[in-house]
Amino acid sequence: MGALIDNADVVWTAFKMTLWLSVSAGVLSFIWGVMLAAFRVSPIGPLRTFGTVYVNIFRNSPLTLIFLVMLNLAVPVLGLHVGLGVPMAIISLTLYTSTFVCEVVRSGINSVGVGQAEAARSIGLTFFQTLSQIVLPQAFRSVIPPLINVYIAHVKNTSVAAGFAVFELTASAQRLANGNPADVVGVFAGIGLCYLVITLPMGIASQRIERKVAIAR
Repeated sequence: MGALIDNADVVWTAFKMTLWLSVSAGVLSFIWGVMLAAFRVSPIGPLRTFGTVYVNIFRNSPLTLIFLVMLNLAVPVLGLHVGLGVPMAIISLTLYTSTFVCEVVRSGINSVGVGQAEAARSIGLTFFQTLSQIVLPQAFRSVIPPLINVYIAHVKNTSVAAGFAVFELTASAQRLANGNPADVVGVFAGIGLCYLVITLPMGIASQRIERKVAIAR
């Protein structure tokens, strides 16, 4: 791992970029994913259709393909001024990860008793009031552990951005391995540990939250 130590500043820069992609796209995918989940359980037909079609298309498409579509079709056609690099990576990761967030949240919504929604409607609450004030707070308690698992996969998926002009951990591994062919194993092992630094605490948190939720029930 001598190459990693000698290039600690390079690895640190790449680590911060991976962290930035994970957090920024993670927050956006959570917001968009919850909205998609609301669409999918909505009584409004067009919203349900949009949510279903969107999730089925993006969830079943390779992430690399989404990057390529964004680069070659969506950005030019829509006239967006988003070039190759970090902004496009954040958008692509958001579009992809939000579908998994949606399905996790939707499963939590479906686990809440129907009677509670009916009781809320009986006192005059609208669908969105019922969803935001009654259903979602209960749903989130049960979906936090699987949601963390989604984000663990999300962190690892940021490595795809290495192929699209983003200098994150995987890109740094490629550069250091090419420059230090005698230390390839050490380079990739060290970069793998960097990913573990991000994902292991998330896994531990998921287990602890899952135990707390089980006790609360």
